[in-house]
Amino acid sequence: MSDTDLTGKTAIVTGSTQGLGADIARGLAQRGANVVVVGRSRDAGQALAASIGARALFSATDIGDDAQIQACIAQTRAHFGGLDILVNNACQYADQGLASSRAQWHATLDTNLISAAMFAQFAAPWLPRGGVVINMGSTGGKFGAAGRAIYPASKAALLQITRNFAVELAPAGIRVLAVSPAWTWSPSVESLSGGDRAQADAVGAHFHPLGRVGGGEEVAAVVCFACSPAASWMTGVDLPVDGGFSILGPDQGQSPRSWFARLGGQGG
Repeated sequence: MSDTDLTGKTAIVTGSTQGLGADIARGLAQRGANVVVVGRSRDAGQALAASIGARALFSATDIGDDAQIQACIAQTRAHFGGLDILVNNACQYADQGLASSRAQWHATLDTNLISAAMFAQFAAPWLPRGGVVINMGSTGGKFGAAGRAIYPASKAALLQITRNFAVELAPAGIRVLAVSPAWTWSPSVESLSGGDRAQADAVGAHFHPLGRVGGGEEVAAVVCFACSPAASWMTGVDLPVDGGFSILGPDQGQSPRSWFARLGGQGG
């Protein structure tokens, strides 16, 4: 058995009926874990669970409702006999930056931040020593961007509670980590590119030194590593899975000479 094998572990993945959450659920199952697919889309959730097989269970859960969160945890324990891993992946993107309404702030923070905190609170008493909580962050929570406010604020706050919860849960032997992707081939990027992966890669190459957008399976692989014994001495930190996005400054990794040369070329 390898250090990244998750056989016998049980994971809840919120927001996993599609996109990155579904990729994470599949990745955990491929490494031997039982997986609870959590979301509100019954058809999509049941289809994903069926495609994974007997080690998957769909739980129709509104994570904005504490009673439903607790019911999901109870259902998980009853079906699989325990709970070892929580992946807080669910999020929404409604954001009009400075013009965002109070209702938009409340709705997005409730999904992206508060529900993740509540899920961790209710799951923690059932997690064993060696249990893991993964909060899905984002490069969006680390840098400024015009026209956005709520989503980046929620992700920045999620990175902070990762640190706080890691300290609080360490005496119980529970690790808390964040995983932060950059642009990833997902429903949102697929929509923006009209379903053209090559176009998405061409645009993404401007911001990712590795020259493309990421794959959901690549992010899932890092989540699986973070959940595994191979990461047993890691807690309270963020793992960037971003193709180098976070190492670039506003100059996009180009020297002043390069930028002046471009300006000179335009002037000529």
